[in-house]
Amino acid sequence: MGNPLWAPWRIEYILAPKGQADCIFCGIPRASEQEQRDRLVVATTRRAFVMLNRYPFASGHLLIVPHAHVASLDALDPADHEALFRLVRESTTRLRAALKCEGMNVGINLGTAAGAGIAEHLHVHIVPRWPGDTNFMPVLADVRVVPQALEATRDHLLGFFADLPASLVDEGPHGRAARGEAL
Repeated sequence: MGNPLWAPWRIEYILAPKGQADCIFCGIPRASEQEQRDRLVVATTRRAFVMLNRYPFASGHLLIVPHAHVASLDALDPADHEALFRLVRESTTRLRAALKCEGMNVGINLGTAAGAGIAEHLHVHIVPRWPGDTNFMPVLADVRVVPQALEATRDHLLGFFADLPASLVDEGPHGRAARGEAL
């Protein structure tokens, strides 16, 4: 056997309880600022939020999640649908500026048969891409190389999401308005 390839961050996923009753996406609007930080939330809006994927395919892999706990696009009410995709659009712009990525994969896995790990709560993936970022590691070793700690990536992205349009910004207990910040 050759040299081992280490991916110690994966142990959290391996050991984490599976099939838990509580949805990992629900409760974000009511979460404390520290809990949002711990859960890698980058920005919250009135109807959706942006967070880093804890088990990313690439550095900066974002999830855009509606607050509504629904499994399909047709279950979203029109206002939630519009807000979700406005935030997807805003997030692609900000991610490109923050990480200088040259491309992105944007997608939704609807249902477990389509690859959704959390099928009961719709979410959109945005995966930044660079030329040559796909190499032999995922193919041969089932290992993805993520060059920056998730917490450091979150901290870097915060400034790029700080000026979301006022029409999207969360007015809840942890939104910018509640902290006395300008919209």
